Amino acid sequence: MRILLAGATGVIGARLVPLMLEAGHDVVGITRTPSKAALLTAAGATPVVADVMDAAAMLTVAHEHRPDLVMHQATDLPDRRSALLFKVRGLGRIRTVGTDALVAAASAVDAHLIAQSVAFSLPGAAQRAVAYLEDAVDSVGGLSIRYGLFYGPGTWDEQAPRSEDRVHIDTAARATMDLLGEPAGVVEVRDSGVSRLR
Repeated sequence: MRILLAGATGVIGARLVPLMLEAGHDVVGITRTPSKAALLTAAGATPVVADVMDAAAMLTVAHEHRPDLVMHQATDLPDRRSALLFKVRGLGRIRTVGTDALVAAASAVDAHLIAQSVAFSLPGAAQRAVAYLEDAVDSVGGLSIRYGLFYGPGTWDEQAPRSEDRVHIDTAARATMDLLGEPAGVVEVRDSGVSRLR
């Protein structure tokens, strides 16, 4: 497939790119950071420097590259957990405004949509943004993947947190590859396994 991957240089996106390429897929990776475009090129992907919040830009990218699958792995998380409070609003916008832009882009080229969600409860507005994302993805027959708390190299936690709602980042990436052909619905990915909710 040709896969348009939003968040291609993020903590899970950076792991998905080589896995997708190794599986024979053509990857177009979206990153907001111009300096990271070279990383995508070096990996063998086609880089696109753009902001998923820009609906017009996402439509243009979709029309130019005609993906079979649009994958939304974009977030706005800080490097340290202690700074999360300052990113809540931005992360919520990625899950609402950004999701709307990617839903429209996928729909415009009749591509399947897969989006990152969470397998644990969040407070207030953050949980509403997650619900919004899942509803938007569901409205176009897409798949929402609810991941447990990421841990492992490059994440906030090198070691496994005590919560059962956890998944090693490499496990999450491999499970995502197994879900590329999954139909519409919601699945959860944890260290304990993958389960379909609907």
